[in-house]
Amino acid sequence: MPVLLYPSDPAPLMAVKTVKGNSEILPIVEPGGLVIGRSTRKACHTHPDLLHPVVHLHIIDPYDNIFLQKRSATKDLYPGRWDTAVGGHVTYGESLIESLIREAGEELAFVDFNPAFLESYIWRSPMETELVNIFATVTDRDIDPDNDEVDEGRWWTRREVEAAIGQNILTPQFEQEFTRIKDQLFALL
Repeated sequence: MPVLLYPSDPAPLMAVKTVKGNSEILPIVEPGGLVIGRSTRKACHTHPDLLHPVVHLHIIDPYDNIFLQKRSATKDLYPGRWDTAVGGHVTYGESLIESLIREAGEELAFVDFNPAFLESYIWRSPMETELVNIFATVTDRDIDPDNDEVDEGRWWTRREVEAAIGQNILTPQFEQEFTRIKDQLFALL
């Protein structure tokens, strides 16, 4: 499993214009996870050259279903589309697992799970560049999304997900990621 390698002294704040009131600080990394700086979330979302780590958690059940969340209508990117069960930025100083557990708790009140690391990849969009770290877990528990974080959530069959690909129902990143990992994901069953 990859780790983020933080310097012993705090990494320098990257020289980008910051926005007043934007206090969330993210690590800036090399593709292998070496932390080379830090910057605000807003700067990371407006400077695609700032590679920053994120975590995704795919949740499947023993019956070949996958839990997806519907993105809030207030999101800047792909509002109202279905996406990975849990996804979020790693805050400066956090490990990947700490971030994953925090995000799962915030978005779904989902705690006490055993994550399996699947892989990492770099995702580029016109706004940002992310080092995506994909985890998965299997559960048969009910999941209750936090409506402040997520509009709704539900279990989808694998066939439903595959039929929705290319129909502007799912986020493009989820479509690409699901296609990439679905064999690894369902091999956990």
